[in-house]
Amino acid sequence: MTGYDARFLGPDAALTVPLPAPAASEDGPPRELRRLDHPHFSILLDPARRLAAVAACTVDGARLRSLPRTGSWDLDPQAPPEEQSGNELYRHNPLDRGHLVRRLDPMWGTVEEARQAGEATFVYTNAAPQVDEFNQSKELWNGLEDHVLEFADAHRHRIVVHTGCVFDTADPVYRGVALPRQFWKVAAWAGPGEELRSAAFLLDQTPQLTGAELSTATGRALAAGGIPPLGPYRTFQVPVAEVGALTGLDLGPLAAADVRPSPVQPAPGPAEPARAAGAPPSGRTELTSLAEVGLRPPR
Repeated sequence: MTGYDARFLGPDAALTVPLPAPAASEDGPPRELRRLDHPHFSILLDPARRLAAVAACTVDGARLRSLPRTGSWDLDPQAPPEEQSGNELYRHNPLDRGHLVRRLDPMWGTVEEARQAGEATFVYTNAAPQVDEFNQSKELWNGLEDHVLEFADAHRHRIVVHTGCVFDTADPVYRGVALPRQFWKVAAWAGPGEELRSAAFLLDQTPQLTGAELSTATGRALAAGGIPPLGPYRTFQVPVAEVGALTGLDLGPLAAADVRPSPVQPAPGPAEPARAAGAPPSGRTELTSLAEVGLRPPR
């Protein structure tokens, strides 16, 4: 199978999870995203930002393969080089190539299928610039798919995971690329009654500074040829609807399937750094361990 399968969770229409799409806007036509299909996952590339708006992956936990790491980072042959952020963005600085679709997630099926899928995750369209500091909150972010898969394991062993960048007009530009300060993830699975369930998460690498402090620090770093200030990481569980509001994406049935829906609150993005320095808005839960992740709907 090539590319993301919207009916991966089951043939019932109630379990169909289409790729996100740009939401309708009164300001004009929705932005165009380029679809790039790879083994067991698809990328929706934003050519203007040269990064992925969405990376959607199917994960079959019953058929995962643990294989040695192979493959190396390269440009995606399905997109023009000028629409991608290649090695020139990451060379000689503390930026990591953060996998949006993790290498292990699409590695299921036959040995050859799994190998090809794992190697396919090393295209630059699947990379996002993240600070290289590895702290507890980033470890939580990297473990969310495993945690959701273990929860769904009692039912179908399958989940779909949509991940992407939060694009903000205030994102600082470095080497011609505006660096996102937030990333999102929505996982979906079939509940015990074959009903669709979903949960959403946000990774924030916005420095905990006031607006003036952040503006000053960013200007100084860029003037000196360095990367703008990023980190420390903070990981939140958030309403699925908030992800839609932050990204301008139509997430289809995922908002209604949220295990912990709540009203959308204004999000503390880079445009509002003074709020980011304080407590998270209502509806967000900052996570310090996987035990705090809520995957059961309220009674």
